Formats: sequence, structure tokens, C-alpha cells
Amino acid sequence: MLSGAPFAVAFVAVIAVMILAISVWRVHPFLSILGAAVILGALCLNLDELADTVTGGFSATFGSIGIIVLMGTFMGVILERTGAALKISDAVVRALGAKRPNASLAVMGWLVSVSIFCDSGFVILNPVRKAIVKRIAASSVAATVSLSMGLFLSHCLVPPTPGPVAATGLLGIENYTVYVVAFGVLASLPALAVACLYARFIGKRVKDAEEAAAEKENIVTSYEELLASYGSLPNVFLSFLPIVLPLALMSAASLCTLADFKNAAILFFGKPVVAVPAGFLASLPLLRSARGRVTLNACVEEGIRAAGPILFITSAGGALGKVVGASPLIPFLTEHSEILSSLGIFFPFLFAAILKTAQGSSTVAITTTAGVVAPMLGALGFASPMLQALTVTAIGSGALVISHVNDSYFWVVTKFGELSKTSDGYKTVAAASFLVGAAAMLTVYVISLFL
Repeated sequence: MLSGAPFAVAFVAVIAVMILAISVWRVHPFLSILGAAVILGALCLNLDELADTVTGGFSATFGSIGIIVLMGTFMGVILERTGAALKISDAVVRALGAKRPNASLAVMGWLVSVSIFCDSGFVILNPVRKAIVKRIAASSVAATVSLSMGLFLSHCLVPPTPGPVAATGLLGIENYTVYVVAFGVLASLPALAVACLYARFIGKRVKDAEEAAAEKENIVTSYEELLASYGSLPNVFLSFLPIVLPLALMSAASLCTLADFKNAAILFFGKPVVAVPAGFLASLPLLRSARGRVTLNACVEEGIRAAGPILFITSAGGALGKVVGASPLIPFLTEHSEILSSLGIFFPFLFAAILKTAQGSSTVAITTTAGVVAPMLGALGFASPMLQALTVTAIGSGALVISHVNDSYFWVVTKFGELSKTSDGYKTVAAASFLVGAAAMLTVYVISLFL
């Protein structure tokens, strides 16, 4: 079994082959990712550990997101097919304006993900994104990038999302959480601007499946034609309720956790696995407003077809992440962290970025890096609470870099965003996550010059 530097080299080689298999050789992502997990596991684990680790990572990921993705997909289909998503888009466009759809979606995502996981947020808001695209004939890919990066930024940078909260605790600055929030917000602003600019750039060069098909067949549907196809739209309250309800439930639970207020009912209903199904139940009255044009069974069948590939590919990524977590790679990086420590405020950023890129989970990257950095705060010169709070933001910036095939969020965004090619996922989600992470870290560095 390999360990230390030989395993690190083998890891880089296996991941490179996995990326080539998906992007160049057109091997299905499920087979490529699961194969990489098995090969890496065979290099560092015994056979019993290998089987348990791969199946454990697969089942844990499937269990954690399965119900959320399925119920969120069912809800999304109902919102789309009853015209409720179009009703929501009308309200959003009137409130935020039609001239800056990318900025509007990015800010909407950022605000939503302050209190909920970005995966759940994208599933819930995707119907609104699609409806806005149809409403104002915007680029669907640009809208996908803007919304996903807005969600991703606050997920990694701003409490009360779990990663920043955990890092704040590990660094022992719970009483200075307000600094972490302030620095997270400041780092988010230029990163949001970068996300919108890149979304505009890549939206002209990459098309999703629906755009590509419409362009090939020269299909142009006006908003009036789209509106007429629904007959009549449901009322505003019924349209918004399936989205607002789960967001409100999860936000309430997050605030209770942050305030250390123990309320069993709020915490239970605020779990994503409970809150998202609640949103699905709230969408059922929309079927009645459709007057028989849309049936529940048809929506469920369509949702299962759409969610199946996402669940299995994402679970394979969970198996890969579990293998990497059980491998000698993270202990090896931790043992040699002094090599990077001379980089100052860039050290926590780079360490988190390496872990994020290697194993896929931003939360794991944030908490692991915080655990490594905590004993080194004095040596790094981060003595004041403000510098320590800025360190949390640097760690979160690193955890943005890079979302790719071993990250569940990559697959949620690319599949719900209807990006049919994995290479398009690299051009959009992976590239954008690198850029926003770099922009956030540049802001952190500039702030550090004044502290």
C-alpha cells in the first residue's frame, strides 16, 4: 500500500486520468468517478476497508441528498408545468428589473445561501432561473453560472452556513463572529462582480441542451406565446409558497443554531430533508389551479427521470471523497504544512484549495484547514481577533476552488442547468468557482494590508 509522497503522486495521476476519461474519452462520469475511487482505494486501503469506504461514501451521499433532490425536482416540475415559475419570474423581473438578470440572480443566490446549503438552494431556485431566462430571453448558461456562484459564495464565506461557523469555533473566535460576517460580505462583493462578468462571457460561448436544440431547429418562442401556452397562471401567493416555505424553515433553524436557541420543532422542520419536502407539499395546490392539464403522477415520473442521473453521479463523487478522506493524502499534507506556512495569509487559502480540489467537499476543506491552522495562528502572526476572523474568510475563499467532478454541487448545477457535456461544466462551474475564489482571496489580501 502506498503512503506519503508516492500516494500523492498516484493521486494526481488517477485524478488526471479520470478527468481525461470524462472530458476526452467520453466515458460516463458515473463509471469514471467510481473507477477512480476504487483504484485510489486499492492503492492505500486493505480490501475490507476498500469495500466499506466506497459503499459508505456512496450511500452516505445518496442518503444525504436523495430525498432533497427528488422532492426538489418534483416541486420544480410542478412549478414549471403549472406556470407558477413564470408567475414568480414576472414578480422578480418587476422588482429587480430586466436589464441585469445575471446580477439579480447572483444576489438572489447569495442572500438565499446565507442560511441554507447551496445544493438545496439551487434545486429550489432553478425553476425561477429557467422562468426568468424565458421571460426576458436571457442566456440560460449565464443565468446558471450567476445563480450557482452567488449561492456558492455565501455558502463558503458567510455564517451561519456550517463551514464558516465551524471554522470560527475551531479558531476560538466565536465571540467575534461579527468580524467573520463582515469580512465574508466584503470578500463576496468583488467575487459576485467577477461571477457576473464571467457569466456574461461564457454565456455567449456555451449553450445548454435546450438552447442548443432551439438554435439547431431555429425555434424562437416569444414571451406572449409562452404565456398563452399555459392558459391562465396561478396566483402569486400559491406560486411563491413552495419556494418561500422551505427557505423560511431552513433559515429559522440556522438562526436558532447561531443564537444557541434550542427548539426541537424549529430545528426539525429546518432540516433540508424535511423543509424541501414541505415545499413540495406546498406546491400540490398548484395542480388544482392547472385544472387537469398537469397531473401529480406525470410530474413525479418526469422528476425521477431528471433526478436519477444526478443522484448516481453525485453519489459516486461521494465515494471518491470518502476514499480520499480515508487515504494518507490529508495526513501527508498536514505533516508538511510548514512548507506552505511562510506564505502568510495565503497559506490557509492554498491549503483549503488543495483539500477542496482533492476531495470535493467545501465544508470538509474548511473544517480540516481550520483544524490545521488553529495551532499555527501565533507562528503565522495572526494574533488579533480581526486577523483570525480574516483567516476564516481566507479559508472559505480556498474552499471555493475548484468545484469539479468530485463535488456534488458541480453535478447539481450542471445537470439541473442542462449542461449536457462535462467539458461544458468545466468551462462554466469549475472555471467560475476558480475565478470567484481567487477574487475573494485577493480582497482578503488587500484587507490584510490594513490590519
